[in-house]
This record gives sequence, structure tokens and C-alpha cells, in this order.
Amino acid sequence: MTRQDSSATEGTGTPGRRSAGRLRTAVALGVAAGLGCAALTAVPAGAADPTVKVQYRQSSTGSDQAEPWFKVVNTSGSSVALTGVKVRYYFRAEAGASYTFACSWAVKGCANITGTFGTLAHPTATADRYLEIGFTAGAGSLAAGADTGDMQLRFYRSNWAALNQSDDYSFGPAQTTYGDWTKATATVGGTTVWGTAPAGNDPGGPTNPPTDPPTDPPTDPPTGGAALFDDFNYTSYTDPLIGTHGWNVRSNAGGPGVPGATWAADNVTFAKEGTNSVMNLETSTAGTASTTEQTEVLTKATKFRNGTYAARVKFADTPKSGPDGDRLVQTFFTINDLKAPMADDYAEYDFEYLPNGGWGEPSNILYTTSWETYRPDPWEAVNQHSESRTSYAGWHDLVVTIDNTAITYYVDGQPFGTHDARYLPERPMSINFNQWLIDLAGQTSTTPRAYDQKVDYVLHVKDQVLTPAQVNAKVAAYRAAGKAFEDTVPGTQ
Repeated sequence: MTRQDSSATEGTGTPGRRSAGRLRTAVALGVAAGLGCAALTAVPAGAADPTVKVQYRQSSTGSDQAEPWFKVVNTSGSSVALTGVKVRYYFRAEAGASYTFACSWAVKGCANITGTFGTLAHPTATADRYLEIGFTAGAGSLAAGADTGDMQLRFYRSNWAALNQSDDYSFGPAQTTYGDWTKATATVGGTTVWGTAPAGNDPGGPTNPPTDPPTDPPTDPPTGGAALFDDFNYTSYTDPLIGTHGWNVRSNAGGPGVPGATWAADNVTFAKEGTNSVMNLETSTAGTASTTEQTEVLTKATKFRNGTYAARVKFADTPKSGPDGDRLVQTFFTINDLKAPMADDYAEYDFEYLPNGGWGEPSNILYTTSWETYRPDPWEAVNQHSESRTSYAGWHDLVVTIDNTAITYYVDGQPFGTHDARYLPERPMSINFNQWLIDLAGQTSTTPRAYDQKVDYVLHVKDQVLTPAQVNAKVAAYRAAGKAFEDTVPGTQ
């Protein structure tokens, strides 16, 4: 993955949800070049009919984290318990570096996947460390011919310093789709059944087991503390649990977006993707205000202030049907009400993705914005924002932390922008997701089209600043405990 160096600007004309014609100060972003390496020849090891095989694809060629994604396939004629399966990914460590493992998403559930680091008994030029992937009993078994489905994994240096993937034995820069990969090994019950380890290293041998405790264990999140967690495990927008759990699916008129558009509650749906329930916000139009349907889900309570906010959100660059080009805004944000123009106790903290540009931008851009206040007419804004002009289509981990000194935004575990203390909230806020159209000028066709924004979960931990790795660990703990919802945040701050 390429690290995005985000800058921040302040003043009139920065992003938000109230004006489509504002000016914006452009901030150039440095993008590191992807690193590549030549493929290494390897042949499968173990039995002629291996019990399992490993399929791999890389999700990042960049320099801030490695993203090896795997599937384990049962190629035998009988069931295989995943608790006995280990997969190893081999790499060359940076001098003095420690590493942190994270699972972004998995069909089997991230809570059922483990990652530990070990040191090779016989280092080579392309490998002296390995990441070993294992499974808990909750992962179950693989029937004959079945596979685990996606395991979207990643690891990074614990201090987020740069790493070099080009000298890593198991890294395949050209492997952008799943395929059999013999530079990752698999053992079943301690016996090597797939792949070729770096020379002199047997993944099933006794000389190089994973370190115990792991060399680089993930940092456990702080215990205790009031929290809101929702896995969005609902049947439909009419499910009474939505209201019981403190959510409002919007249906009232008003902004932001196209004047006269409808906020359509029935366009908010829920479905299983793998083992997780996912909320989907559909926004559609046929090029007129009367045919435009926007979507929003927000907490009824305005009770959230300092702490950590996190969500896993899937942005879309293109419609699922119809012509592309609409000036769309896909969001995750917190907000309270503006009591008067330029009121200094207003607060708002946004992730806003514009897949087709807008607000003077010609193409896709992601903003994070911290608001002090604004005046709607004539337009005047006081805020600070960071931006990245690149595609963010797909699933992303979004985290913002607010303490008494700063507001810090993270995207996929990496810092995206830090905003200073003058933008800290004076009053509590609600938590919101919405998808809407800035205007109808981006695509003037009258052919119907529809866009999806998906949300996997939302988490708020009151008055605690969690790292992205700690967020992942806390979400995994909720899911491992079978808890789809919790709200212990008091009603007053």
C-alpha cells in the first residue's frame, strides 16, 4: 500500500454538506511508487495429493503495510479441521523492526483467525521472518473441495515506518487475483502439505516454531469504558430493534443534497456478506429532483464527544446500474446542531468520499474535515481538512480519535490527517452515515441509476484513544463473544 501524505488547510470554502459551489485550496499529496520484485521459482512440497493448498493475491504493493490475502482450499476427499492448519508467509524484516498483524475482513470471521510472527532458523536473502496464520475452533472445518473464502490480512511495522516488500520471499507483486501460491506454505497437524519454504527451513520442523508468546503480539485495547458497538444485524429498515438500539432511518425532507429529493428509508437494507451482517445505503436518481432518492442513518441521541469513532465502510466509484458520473457524497461523520450562524459550539467531524468529484474537484477525492463553525448564507466556514485525490473504491477501515489536544483521522490503519485543538467539540454529537447527490449536473441523463454505500460495523469508545489495531481487536472481541450490539454510553456528557 502506498502511504498518502495528507495536508490540512483552514478557512472559507473547505468541504462539507451545505454548499456545492465553494472554492477549495488544493493540497498536493505525495504518493510513493509501488515496489516490485522478480518472481521466484518454487514447486509444491509434501504429498502428491496435498490435504490443502494455498491461494494468494496481494492487495498492496506499497511501502507502509503488506497485505497478503489468502484462501485455504481443501483438495482432499475428506473434511479438514482448520484448527490443525497453519499457513506461513515469508518476508525479509527491516533492521530492528517489530510488526503488528491485523485482519481487515474474512469470510470465516476475523475473530477466528490468528497471526503470529516467528524468526527463521536459517535466514536467506529474501526471508528471515514469517507470519503464521492459524485458526480458532470457531473457524470450523472445510469439507472436501471447499475453501475458506477471503482472508483479507495485513501487517505493518509497529511504528508505521516504511517497509520494503520487494525483497520478501512470499510477495508476488503481479498476483492481483487469487491463484495457487507455492511461496506460502501450509501444514496440517504439523506436517508440510503445500508450498516451498525458503532454503533450509521446514515449516513443519521443530527448529523454527512461532515464538511463544508471539514476537510482535497485537496491542490489546484498554479494558472498561463506555462504548457503542453495532454490527448492523437487522432484518430491514422496519426492524423494531433499529429504533430500540437508538438509530433513526431518515425519511424527513431537507438537505443536504438535491433540493426536492426524497430521503428513502426503504433504500436502507441489511444482508449477510460472509459471516457478517452489512448495512447498505442505496442512492438513486433518473436525473430529476423528483426521481432522486438519498439515504441516511443516524443515532437518535446526541451524546458522543471525545474518544474513538470507527467504522468499516465500502465506497463505490461506479453505479451498480445505469450511467456513471453523478456528483455523489458517501460519508461517515459525527455532528451536532448549528444554533446560530457562526456559533462557536458547533462541531462536526467528517469522512466524505466523492467518487466523481464535485465542489470544484474533477474526479475522486476523499476528505476528512473538522469543523469549528459556519454560516450558510452568505457562505462562510471555519474548519480544517485533509484530502487524498485517488480512488477509495472498496472496503476501508475509518477511524477518528478526539482527545483534549487533537483530532486524528486514520484510513486503513495509516494516519490520514491530524487537526489541531481549536476544532475540538464543545458539545456532544450524533453518529451518522449518509449518501447523497451534490447536484444533478455531473450526469444529466434521465436513465435510472443507483449507487451503494455499505457499512460493516460502527464503534465508539468514550474518552479512550484507541489505535487502529486496538479497534480491530475490540471489534473482533465483540464478534468472538457473539455480541452484535452494545450501548453503554451515558445519555449526558
